[in-house]
Amino acid sequence: MELVKNIFFNTDKLIEGSKVKISYTGRLFEENSESVFLHYGYGAQWDNVNEVQMLKTDLGFQAEIELLSADSLNLCFRNSNNEWDNNNNQNYTFTIEKKEVALVPQSTGSELDAPRRLRRSYIWSKKIRLAIYKIIHYLPKLISGNYKRKALNGNNN
Repeated sequence: MELVKNIFFNTDKLIEGSKVKISYTGRLFEENSESVFLHYGYGAQWDNVNEVQMLKTDLGFQAEIELLSADSLNLCFRNSNNEWDNNNNQNYTFTIEKKEVALVPQSTGSELDAPRRLRRSYIWSKKIRLAIYKIIHYLPKLISGNYKRKALNGNNN
């Protein structure tokens, strides 16, 4: 992603369908504006134009938006006095990447789709292993009587 002075994202890639936090420390922040609005749209034609008020923090103004499916995100900023920071009439434009299909889990109908079943089966396998261990380890002692003698000898000491 191309770095732009005074605009920061909480991610290194803008991916469609994801939420992104935008931090702004530009001219309007430097001039101590009380409120700043993020004005944004998508693509070359500024489709789905929207505007949200940004939260003022010590580190700048911040807002979170959800990225729609488009090739680019266009941004500009204005304060309550209707003063604009629009990158000298060029707007701030960032490329939005498509979701990679390989990163999306595919439903195969296997047990991997049901983590709760996996966890239950794992717990049961642990219980069965412990029961088998106890049977193998302690049953011969109980049958031979060695288990009782050790317990009695332990109490006499």
